[in-house]
Amino acid sequence: MDQSFRLSEIKLEERVPLRRTREIEHEREIALYDLLELNTFHPIGSHGGPYQLVLGVEENRLIFDIRLASGEAHGKLILSLTPFRRVIRDYFTVCESYFKAIPNQPSNRIEALDMGRRALHDEGATILMGRLKGKVDTDFDTARRLFTLICVLHLKG
Repeated sequence: MDQSFRLSEIKLEERVPLRRTREIEHEREIALYDLLELNTFHPIGSHGGPYQLVLGVEENRLIFDIRLASGEAHGKLILSLTPFRRVIRDYFTVCESYFKAIPNQPSNRIEALDMGRRALHDEGATILMGRLKGKVDTDFDTARRLFTLICVLHLKG
């Protein structure tokens, strides 16, 4: 793997500190850890990083503030959140059902909910890759983990 086209640091810019459920906080931590362990992130036209990413939401926009490892500004992407709204809403609905089912539902019900959750997660990653096309090249696993963080940022207080 080319170490120059990767994220070395990721920060979530949250205007208001939020209290998240234990499950959502766990998903956030796993996504951050996995992203830093293995990712592909290549802003088109860039000569290389590694990069720091500050990911945030302002109004109805997703902000990718890309910086070099030194902290020097390297570019900013602003994407509409509108294409993500339905899949994020559905993802949280299925996740809520999944987490509620774990303690007392039969395993086949939990597995079905988990499959639905994964399918929505994959759909969100595909949408993200499409929105980044021509701006940032990334692999599916990186897009999937970034989608997790977008969902976390999308939560309201």
